[in-house]
Amino acid sequence: MQNKLSIYLIISFLLLFLLAIFSLYMGVYEFESSFWEIIKSFFSSETAVSETDKFVFSDLRLSRIVMAVLIGSALAVSGACLQGMFKNPLASPDLIGITSGASLFAAIAIVLGSFIKPHIPEVFHFSFLSISAFVGAFITMSVVYKISTTGGKTNVMMMLLSGVAITALGFAVMGLLIYISKDEQLRDLTFWNLGSLGGATWTKNLILFCVIILSYFFLIGKGKTLNAMMLGEKDATHLGIPVEKTKKQIVLFTALLVGASVAFSGTIGFVGLIIPYILRLIFKSNYYIILPLSAVLGSVLLLGADTISRTVVAPSEIPIGILTAFMGAPIFIMILLKHRKSL
Repeated sequence: MQNKLSIYLIISFLLLFLLAIFSLYMGVYEFESSFWEIIKSFFSSETAVSETDKFVFSDLRLSRIVMAVLIGSALAVSGACLQGMFKNPLASPDLIGITSGASLFAAIAIVLGSFIKPHIPEVFHFSFLSISAFVGAFITMSVVYKISTTGGKTNVMMMLLSGVAITALGFAVMGLLIYISKDEQLRDLTFWNLGSLGGATWTKNLILFCVIILSYFFLIGKGKTLNAMMLGEKDATHLGIPVEKTKKQIVLFTALLVGASVAFSGTIGFVGLIIPYILRLIFKSNYYIILPLSAVLGSVLLLGADTISRTVVAPSEIPIGILTAFMGAPIFIMILLKHRKSL
């Protein structure tokens, strides 16, 4: 199994690398220098590469590609972990309200931040938006888990209804915030609601990278644990699996991943649903394979969607959240039709 996983990962990384190279050269601006000349220019001042080429290559396109890779990976792994914990393919961050909770708290930070910041330590001011998004994701995740789980068993209908209720509450509060917001705040709120990677910077990518490395340290190796939990929590406990500890880690780190993603890109739905579901069809709920592959193929999906979003109507840009919704909604309907007897 280890050899098969290595082969799948190599193929997936190769696909991601080729897509990244392709995405670098997609856009309105055409580079005057070749790919290798631009790369060499960052290590040597002797190359005759224009500053415009270097700026577009590094600060606009490459930083955006890296953010797409990081956020796509984070959302897909979050979805895979939640589906394994809840033992249901409908458990993705956006469908059970986690994304809405993170977006709501991010919106509160945008509109009411000037009133809240004086009452918190100054050291948190720079990362206030990110912290707010994480807190929103964590609270939502905890509430959904508490409501839908009784005696170690998750009621799928309660899980979905909890997500619907939280999402509806989020829309209501968001509407109120839009009503009282100023013009600049209104533009920022529109960005969060539609989702975009246009604000990518290397500083944001570094923060995302640190969050993902920390979270993956605890989550990526949970494949065999989730496989055991699929048999039932009591059976998993008898096998020596720390079920409660695993669930707490999944709740905490999926909230951290979703919160960080929403803080920097806004609401991007269905990535955590599409990739894990397709992999479940292929590998029959084997999370030992699904988790690491989700980390790579989530990046492929979001990078592909972002490349389309900024090229299909160039020089304008389609919000990436709209594209992922178009891709994810039909799959969501397919899942409902397939599992309607068990819901």
